[in-house]
Amino acid sequence: MRILHVVTLISPDRAYGGPVTVALNQAVELTRRGHEVTVCAATRGYEVVPTERSGVDLRLFPAIQLIPKAGFAGLTSVGLIRWVYAHLDSFDVVHVHLARDLVTMPIARLASLRSKRVLSQTHGMILPDSRFVARVFDRFLTRPVLRSVAVALCLNQREVEAVQQVDGSDLRCVELPNGVAFVDMRISTASESREILFVGRLQKRKNAPVFVAAAKLLIGQGSTARFTLVGPDEGDGPGIREAIRGEHQIQWIGALEPDQVLDKLREAAVYVLPAVDEPFPMTVLEAMAVGLPVVITRSCGLAGLVTVHDAGLVVDPTPRDVADAIDELLDDPERARDMGTRGRSAVRSRLSIETVAAELIDLYR
Repeated sequence: MRILHVVTLISPDRAYGGPVTVALNQAVELTRRGHEVTVCAATRGYEVVPTERSGVDLRLFPAIQLIPKAGFAGLTSVGLIRWVYAHLDSFDVVHVHLARDLVTMPIARLASLRSKRVLSQTHGMILPDSRFVARVFDRFLTRPVLRSVAVALCLNQREVEAVQQVDGSDLRCVELPNGVAFVDMRISTASESREILFVGRLQKRKNAPVFVAAAKLLIGQGSTARFTLVGPDEGDGPGIREAIRGEHQIQWIGALEPDQVLDKLREAAVYVLPAVDEPFPMTVLEAMAVGLPVVITRSCGLAGLVTVHDAGLVVDPTPRDVADAIDELLDDPERARDMGTRGRSAVRSRLSIETVAAELIDLYR
């Protein structure tokens, strides 16, 4: 099959986060299975714009911030939309990683009007929103798009209900988890490493200030651990920079390429994401996939998976609770190592990209 994946933004700082990782993981595995896959997106930040990733054809076009101060929602790409319009007939299926923005919505609508088979995957990004701008957007774009897709892919039943509430009609939804590509196990063990890692965009929902506050509590108690934040600034950066000033055991190293992130995960002792209401964080799955124990919050969509498989600790999003969980894992390296092993096994058996790709192919057909 000839398959087109559409995602909002691909950039070297990984600013758009999980949906890009999901789209590329799917595309790589589908290509490995013999399908012709193209991933298209808006882009910014590259000195030389890439044309392929792990054997997948990339079509990236300059991003335009059409609506100032609207973040990703205000992005568009005239070049991308023109390219899709000219090449739609080359594809059998159009898989849109859909968000309330002016990249994916117009392309999904265009594809459906051209009678292409369109699948949407919303990654927890389209939820009921009572704000005036969101209500206008939903009336003129979100609902027409959702009502035209063949299948809406959702992470879980919670997202199914949310998307159906936005759409208000009998939308066909299929639950599909994010698939993880497996890589080598960790380089170090928890007994050898004292690095505690946070990976994510520095924006409100990721809750990086709680990570820093927990780190400072542990340092105040005499901990020799090192605390590292990885990710681009999306609003919390200035506060984080001020909070870690003079703290030699805490560093924020900015955004890294995917391979560099995996290297950091392999070398760490514990992965921590104190995010609130995060539906399905890919960084947590990536940490588990390399055998790293995790600390996440009760409102995280992966809390059940981590609890059932005893793959880490699930806590309230407070500095004290996060600090106590980190301390508990550092004090018992053998337990932490066993948690990492169980997490890796759980992800391999339930959330491997091979399993997800097989489901996708059935849906495409």
